Amino acid sequence: MQFQFDESTPLYQQIAAQLEEMIFTGGFGEGDQIPSTTQLSAQLHINPATVLKGMNILVDKGLVEKRRGRGMFVTAGAQEKIMQARKESFYNDYVKSLLVEAHKLGIKKEHLLELIERGENDGTITR
Repeated sequence: MQFQFDESTPLYQQIAAQLEEMIFTGGFGEGDQIPSTTQLSAQLHINPATVLKGMNILVDKGLVEKRRGRGMFVTAGAQEKIMQARKESFYNDYVKSLLVEAHKLGIKKEHLLELIERGENDGTITR
């Protein structure tokens, strides 16, 4: 398991984001145990409280659950929860601003759809 950190975001948020990404991409499946706070803090050479704070973000989101005396486990439906949250974020972060800019430019829905198809066909998206 590899973590990559930057200095622009607090460590606990980066830990939460990277564990969430691992859940989303299947690195940790539903029902899988994730490494303990102690294991991660030792591996990453950071304070256990920082790791725990990041893990608690995932608990609050309902993506992992604490099992007393056993550790943290990925909850059932965690990948789907992440997918839905990311779709909503995509809409709010990208689609809304795209529509605002398209409106400013006078681009109608049909032309916008043509531009999307153009992007699909010109190699922008590889499947």
